[in-house]
Amino acid sequence: MEEAGDGDWVVRTVTGSATGKTYRCPGCDQEVRPGTPHLVTWPAYARDSDLEPWDTDSAADWRRHWHTACWRARDRRR
Repeated sequence: MEEAGDGDWVVRTVTGSATGKTYRCPGCDQEVRPGTPHLVTWPAYARDSDLEPWDTDSAADWRRHWHTACWRARDRRR
């Protein structure tokens, strides 16, 4: 879990060998291609709801695949 100015986030590292799909990085709007190591993130707490913390089923809608560098630089892009 990471605490940041934009909230608390669950952050998981994905190895390149574990990916088989192409995703769109919300940080740079470029593709995260299959085989590329990257991060998958989602809010640690469901936003605007009464759901329990760590409710990963509801958090799945907020899950995003980021280039590692884009995730680390996201606070400088706002």
